[in-house]
Amino acid sequence: MTITVTEVADSRPALARREKVARALGWLFAAALAGWLLVNLVVAPQQFVAVALAGLRIGALYGLIALGYTLVYGIIGLINFAHGDLFMLSSVFASILLVERLGADSSTPRNWLLMLLVLPVVMAACGGINVAAERTIFRRLRTAPRLASLVAAVGLSFWLQWLGLQLNGSGQRIWPTIIPNGGVVLGSVTLDWSTIVVTAVTVPLLLALRWIMQGTRHGQAMRATAQDAEVATLMGVDVNRTIALTFGIGGALAGAAGLMYFETFGNTNYVDGFQFGLIAFTAAVLGGVGNLVGAVLGGFLIGLLQAFNDGLVYSAGQQWSQSVVFVVLILVLVFKPEGILGHRTIEKV
Repeated sequence: MTITVTEVADSRPALARREKVARALGWLFAAALAGWLLVNLVVAPQQFVAVALAGLRIGALYGLIALGYTLVYGIIGLINFAHGDLFMLSSVFASILLVERLGADSSTPRNWLLMLLVLPVVMAACGGINVAAERTIFRRLRTAPRLASLVAAVGLSFWLQWLGLQLNGSGQRIWPTIIPNGGVVLGSVTLDWSTIVVTAVTVPLLLALRWIMQGTRHGQAMRATAQDAEVATLMGVDVNRTIALTFGIGGALAGAAGLMYFETFGNTNYVDGFQFGLIAFTAAVLGGVGNLVGAVLGGFLIGLLQAFNDGLVYSAGQQWSQSVVFVVLILVLVFKPEGILGHRTIEKV
């Protein structure tokens, strides 16, 4: 969110009152949420912990997808609405490659090794699709009005859906998975193997991405491009290559999320990208669009909130799951549009 210094000076009293009201409403909402969680924890502690662990699993997937959203937005300010469908396509790719082509349909050491080998293949394929989309579509529209890029992203989303429809069929397909049922027993609660594996993939990818952004020349080029692409060009940064690399990394993250989703839930559907893409976008907004840690944090928070609403004793119920998520999005946009870890920027004029 960008405002000018003059606007800040003119509206400081109104902003102060608004911030006080927003802070009070935020604390009130937080207190109500804490009370609701506390009641459920006291009434059914085992169920509460089990639901929380399930929320961490789905939250890690949301975080992986949200990383792709926030990375591209942080560099060029584009919300790529085709990103969710790229995630869907990666789950279809992974299922066909692992089960149909390689016969990895059970939990054996060979099949675990195959999954580890297929993971970078799927990531590379989705990264390549994203780079191709950037070079052929978004690069040509970079100087066009922002609406043109958004419309192009929606069109690309429909094309990816069509491709998923051709590969997967019109209905949901059920697949055998390598990650087995069950997990680590912790007292009266079981930590699913899928939760462990998804978290073990998400956290290292986040750390690797932060290292790329903070500790490499490519990361410096990305940050310079995000601040001012024209000045970065004058300083010798190849902006086109930097933006293409950003799209490639974002696509690779979507590929990892698709493989983990397929192995976690054992099904694929060509319409999955729409739902997961919107929720991951909500997670990115909640954490602060453009903030890598915020995207993962938002994913985990949305996953936990959704799981709590679906599985706790006192909750709205699964039929209200999507409504709860998007009510959170509306509240964040109204009271804290920069997100939890985002920062409001002031444009000097």
